[in-house]
Amino acid sequence: MFNRKTKSALLASSVISVSLFAAPAMAQDVGDNDPSITSAQEAGPIVVTGSRIQRRNTDTAAPVAVVDDAEFELSGTVNVENVVNQLPQVVPGLTAASNNPGNGTATLNLRGLGATRSLVLVNGRRWMFFDTSQLVDLNTIPSFLIESVDVVTGGASAVYGSDALAGVVNFRLRHVDGVEVGAQYSITDRGDADRYEIHGALGTDFADGRGKATVFGEYYSRDPLFQGDRAFSNFALGGESFGEPLQQFGSSTMPALRFNAPGSTVVNGTTFALGSGLVIDDAIFDVGSGAARARAGDTYNYAPVNYLQIPQERYLLGGYAEYEITDWAVPYAEVAFVNNRVATELAATPVTGTFDVNLAAVQPFVSTAVFQQLQTLDARETAANAARIAAGLSPLAGAAPGTVSASLQRRVIETGSRNSLDERNAFRVLAGLRGDITDYLQYDAYYTYNRTRNANIQAGNISRSAFQNALNGTTSGINIFDEGGLTQEQVDQISILAQNSDVSTLEVASAAISGTLGDFALGQAEPIGFALGGEYRRVASQFIPDTALASGDVIGFNAGDPTEGSYNVKEVFGEISVPVEFGSARLELTGAARYSDYSLEAVGGVFTYAGGVEFAPIPDITFRGQYQRAVRAPNVAELFQGTAIGFPGATDPCGRPAAASPGALRDLCLANGVPAANLGNAAIIQPNAQIPALFGGNPNLQEETSDSYTFGVVIQPLAIPGLTVTADYFNIKIEDAISTISLQQSFDLCFDQFQDAGNPLCGPFFGFGDIRGPEGAIDVDSTPVLGAQNIAEFVVSGIDLQVSYNMDLDFSLLGNGGSDLNLNFLGTWTEESSFLATPDSDLLDCAGVFGTACGQPTPTFKWTARATYVDGPLTFSTRWRHLSAVDDDDDTVDYGDFNGTERIPAYDLVDLTLGYDFRENVTFTVGVNNVFDTLPMTPTFDGIIVSNTNNGTLLGDNQEQANTYPSVYDTLGRDFFASVLFRF
Repeated sequence: MFNRKTKSALLASSVISVSLFAAPAMAQDVGDNDPSITSAQEAGPIVVTGSRIQRRNTDTAAPVAVVDDAEFELSGTVNVENVVNQLPQVVPGLTAASNNPGNGTATLNLRGLGATRSLVLVNGRRWMFFDTSQLVDLNTIPSFLIESVDVVTGGASAVYGSDALAGVVNFRLRHVDGVEVGAQYSITDRGDADRYEIHGALGTDFADGRGKATVFGEYYSRDPLFQGDRAFSNFALGGESFGEPLQQFGSSTMPALRFNAPGSTVVNGTTFALGSGLVIDDAIFDVGSGAARARAGDTYNYAPVNYLQIPQERYLLGGYAEYEITDWAVPYAEVAFVNNRVATELAATPVTGTFDVNLAAVQPFVSTAVFQQLQTLDARETAANAARIAAGLSPLAGAAPGTVSASLQRRVIETGSRNSLDERNAFRVLAGLRGDITDYLQYDAYYTYNRTRNANIQAGNISRSAFQNALNGTTSGINIFDEGGLTQEQVDQISILAQNSDVSTLEVASAAISGTLGDFALGQAEPIGFALGGEYRRVASQFIPDTALASGDVIGFNAGDPTEGSYNVKEVFGEISVPVEFGSARLELTGAARYSDYSLEAVGGVFTYAGGVEFAPIPDITFRGQYQRAVRAPNVAELFQGTAIGFPGATDPCGRPAAASPGALRDLCLANGVPAANLGNAAIIQPNAQIPALFGGNPNLQEETSDSYTFGVVIQPLAIPGLTVTADYFNIKIEDAISTISLQQSFDLCFDQFQDAGNPLCGPFFGFGDIRGPEGAIDVDSTPVLGAQNIAEFVVSGIDLQVSYNMDLDFSLLGNGGSDLNLNFLGTWTEESSFLATPDSDLLDCAGVFGTACGQPTPTFKWTARATYVDGPLTFSTRWRHLSAVDDDDDTVDYGDFNGTERIPAYDLVDLTLGYDFRENVTFTVGVNNVFDTLPMTPTFDGIIVSNTNNGTLLGDNQEQANTYPSVYDTLGRDFFASVLFRF
């Protein structure tokens, strides 16, 4: 923390964020009204996030939110994600609560437009990413060294290049003067979910202040918390209740981890599904018990063994330094290394599918009655197969005498849980040179290399081939028909360890010249500012699965195909700022442009540009507005994802009768290789209901484009020192957004809607050579490639509002003669958050809703407010976090009838923090988050009956995981933390 003088200056300088978050206003603007702040004019030129021009003031036409370092201390936050996700501009991405889905990383999702559309910078430069989607893991940024976090709303490609469609988040790291050693410990009031961290930093000035250097290190550990450790998440609520009460078999008096209705349809024992021939009274036949189950829905409760908080262990080392040789030569360098180990855990592997079962192989494990059922089924299949052969048809698979083909479901609980361990090693090196060319001209050039390697080990998987071989008699048989029936030898026989690797690299070489046009000024304003430069970037990434994963032999975790690709881009850019003053009024016009030349043929050269204006008729009020055109080039995964063949059901338009009639459809089918004589003949064009297609990356993807504009007002009345009110309207529209669609959608869009072979949406049929055989049917050897396409559209709009107020109080509780009170409110009203999946689909507006289509809740109102009282060495702070109510997005289903809820009510959390400075070099801080222990409601439990009659955040089938959205709604409960910081 800080002594009172330091704290006052810091809190005042970040009034618009006050250790909280700032919306569009500029925190430093308060300096005009606060004598404790050194003016920007006195401090020298600075660079504001969102521009490369060095300027004397921190005003910009673009809204910039600022999160100060004090927020990390006051909220007890060690991981960056926990602070950033509280911003009203952010819809949480992956977090520490993301187990399934989840991959152990923390990502940033501005405005809910997707993590790939949010650009992350550190000290104004791109940070390392971790996978083929080119996403940054926020866990790799040292939170204890963050000076501020700047968030720029809207597109910023003209300044920073690709990816900045939703906006830019810049993490500024501070230099350390002296020695800092700190530690923090957090634990819930239930005595679990422990987290502890220790860090140290050493910094110094040298050579009479011409040089400075900082080195640092950190260790962080986070214990796991299971869904079974919280009553609200212990039962996997779902919609499959079939109109009956939930029969809970998860209690200590009933068979472990089984119950009717909720959860997974794959049970502990083995069932033969309906249609397999083992049917009694139209119910699924349980081979283990030799009797029919009462009804479908007797399922397995997978929830308790899933993580509610994923474990993490992190080592972070690094440093940065600079040295002024002369005014015109200041070399600088940065280096960072992160070792991050994170695990996710799922319930035991569910085996489903059709398998060939040899009667002799399974006879030792089933009752006589069951074996007779199998013999009856075998006789039926043998007779049916003989009839097919007599009719000249192909024989049935698995229909040989003594073998039946059956659809099986089996939860292999004997193997234990599935665990996926990711160990990511990432390093980043940067070397640069900056300096003054003249009194009015500066330069800055640097090169950075970033590399991340991830080793992923999966335990608990089942080999499909080994499982099949044990059933068809190829290898020793296994007892899959009784719960717990597999011996350890049999478990080893069918288990398989799987491994993945990811390698990602980023290279950036950048150089820029910025300055002013001498002393020339318009109307006695500041000089005209400008920046010119160029940049080269190369991104490369690969995903390397082992043979089992690539072949699809693994059951448990998703199989994956190898992916590898790279591309580069060469860019030139420029900015200009023209300030004008007349009397007490001030006007500033800004502009920026960038030309990018991508090595990707489908993207090529693209322009991005921006223009803005600020107008202050009087010192108390400033109006501002900006327009930006931004782009995002497709990432490696979207372009080069490994392909695998599939056979989706679809209808080929060229086989419809309309294709034989003159018109655009006929012409397009002819151009696609269908002989004229066969047009409209479905028997020839589509002999099967399923059509072969390859699924993977699409190298023909083009760039996404966005148009965004903001306009607003900043009010700082001179009559009320310390008060700042800002309001900014934002509107972001993304066109040609990259999205994956089905084969049928591709057919419809290309052949029925656009009917233009040159349209990118016809790429799967015309962009990969001949896909049809000589008679016009799609050929399995040259199938259409179905990857992502430039087809979707996003629109998000609303208003950011902030009110902040600092005041000096004439009293002191500790007898210091005075104290400070800092108040801050930051909120966002979301007017629209819409998504158009394809040009002919229905518009889906996700503002104020959640669910299977919209995903994470997008509250109409989201705000955070903080009040901080500083009295000498004492700091007391309270925070209020609010989300407005949201409704389910599916009007066709009433989830209230299925143990869920249609509406999540308004949600509020209150946090408290107390800090004290001892002798100005030791700070002790304690706090409690979620003071009132607000958690999703618990389903009522009465014997074996479970019901969910809540009106809260406890959900059924419209959940993400853990019966809720754990990255949005707190799942830990009341949480305590204590930290200590030593400075020498």
